Amino acid sequence: MKKTANPSRVAVIGTGSGCGKTTVTCALLQAFCNRGIAVSSFKCGPDYIDPMFHQKVIGAPSRNLDLFFCGTDTVRYLFCQAAAGAEISVIEGVMGMYDGIGGDSQEGSSNHLAMVTETPEILVANVRGMSLSAAAMLSGFVHFAPNRLAGVIFNGASEGMYPAYAKMAREMGLQALGYFPLVPQAAVESRHLGLVTAGEVENLREKMQLLAQTAEKTLDLDSILALARSAGPLGYVSPRLPSPLRHPVRIGVAWDEAFCFYYADNLELLKAIGAELVFFSPLRDPDLPERLDGLYLGGGYPELYAQLLAENGAMRRAVRNAVKNDMPVIAECGGFLYLQQSLADKNGRTFPMAGALPGEGKMTDRLIRFGYVDLLSRREQMLCPEGGTIRGHSFHYSETTQNGEGFLARKRKGEYLCVQSGPRLYAGYPHLHFWSNPDAAARFLGQCAAYQKEREA
Repeated sequence: MKKTANPSRVAVIGTGSGCGKTTVTCALLQAFCNRGIAVSSFKCGPDYIDPMFHQKVIGAPSRNLDLFFCGTDTVRYLFCQAAAGAEISVIEGVMGMYDGIGGDSQEGSSNHLAMVTETPEILVANVRGMSLSAAAMLSGFVHFAPNRLAGVIFNGASEGMYPAYAKMAREMGLQALGYFPLVPQAAVESRHLGLVTAGEVENLREKMQLLAQTAEKTLDLDSILALARSAGPLGYVSPRLPSPLRHPVRIGVAWDEAFCFYYADNLELLKAIGAELVFFSPLRDPDLPERLDGLYLGGGYPELYAQLLAENGAMRRAVRNAVKNDMPVIAECGGFLYLQQSLADKNGRTFPMAGALPGEGKMTDRLIRFGYVDLLSRREQMLCPEGGTIRGHSFHYSETTQNGEGFLARKRKGEYLCVQSGPRLYAGYPHLHFWSNPDAAARFLGQCAAYQKEREA
């Protein structure tokens, strides 16, 4: 049945990676929160790290909106559900405004998402080192393809140059919504997968407040709120969900500095169909939580904490025994490496891991098999029947001697075998999005329910 919602919303999109989208988005979120405005936040695409910064600001989960994973109807549904109750929803874009899947398509781009969700777009334009060339850049973004561009924020601009930039925006039919100067005291470091995670940033709260104070001085926040409120009603269709379990199952979810890459909507879907999520730390806890019926080991940075993971021998034994005793397990990327025999860090030092699965992992100096994948099941297994599919994303600077062969990963260009899998196991590099196949999440919990009966017997 089709429903309608009317969330106030804007999309903060950019001229390219590194243009300042995340800085401006966090500044807006913190400034609105400081004003007592209820905010929800979203990230276009599969990125885990930017939503962590959003979440630290607003104090609630930030969601990914990904058209490859979910398609138009489900994206609109997930957006409207998460935006309910917020006075403004802010969607941060990915890469450049028109950059989609592959180099030759808008599919999945920030602009594509804005068109699907009928959201006014604010372009973050990095104009450092530009004068009149900024007008040419704006003209290109305005006229390249159909869009919902409504305003522009000039990042890296000075107070003295802003009037000239604002005139360029108005001549292009865009609202000039302010400028954002360099704020070195609020800078956040990067590493091989992007920004460092929010939990690692020293004085993060102070940095976010500094960004918000800057936004109050240099951005037209009232006009941005008005723009968000100008967005019209958005129709959506509620998707079919698997039937909930009759009895809840307890899923242990690894969550600490080493394992923190999870899609909020994945966790919400598991809870909706019968999972009680119990969080634990492979770094610090001496044992798994009691009475678990399944394990979910997400991605993260195990390579940065390999020594600490190795030193927690009690946890490694507990995880190894759980897998050997046929507890249902999903292990993605970093979690997959943790289940294997060993992991070598970027300096070549090798540390023992859980030892539950064959394989030796090591860090590399380049991205391996990066990008979206359609995963085709090669046999009957926990998440999919033979021939079943689920979608995922790979983003890692490591390799292993045992990638597995339970699924055929299909990309726009090429395919390869991956994932160690079985009746109660998914362990591989691709991060999964359960909303691409909710039945896969239900199959996982179904195996957890069977394990629960065996455990109680």
